[in-house]
Amino acid sequence: MDSRTPVSRAEIDAMDPRFRVQFINSLSGFKSLNLVGTVDADGRENLAIVSSVIHLGANPPLMAMVTRPRSVERHTVDNLMATGVFTLNHVRPDFVEAAHQTSARYPREQSEFAQVGLTPWYSGTFPAPYVAESALRIGLRWRESKLIELNDTELIIGEIDEVHLDQQAWRDDGSVDLEALD
Repeated sequence: MDSRTPVSRAEIDAMDPRFRVQFINSLSGFKSLNLVGTVDADGRENLAIVSSVIHLGANPPLMAMVTRPRSVERHTVDNLMATGVFTLNHVRPDFVEAAHQTSARYPREQSEFAQVGLTPWYSGTFPAPYVAESALRIGLRWRESKLIELNDTELIIGEIDEVHLDQQAWRDDGSVDLEALD
């Protein structure tokens, strides 16, 4: 006999909205936590937290992220569409609170980097800002977007242009030891 209690769709729909978000978001298991770095055409830097990042393929090297609905201004999406570039920066425990604060609504001219106390860093070979405090930084060029009409979110697909990581975390088999990067 199974002791687990099923949760029906009707029960999910009846949940307090914040409770439902936490419940549904946790069902897929552990996710990476990333900060997306962008810059607009006027050089204003933007930083946004995202946990819906996936690997799409190794040849070409593709990653994707799901963005929130565009019911309000989405500076990150606007910037990466305008410039064609963005960065993904892994969040470490020592700045997780600052990372979460990037989800607050800031005016377009206000840099989330400055607001939350994180440092923009440029590699010299890629035009979008990285998070200096991150141990794994990925520069991507926008390749395609797909509107998900069911909930008005977007799947943003990027091709990896460069990766910055501590060489000690790079394993002999090619994989990255994420635990070593904290």
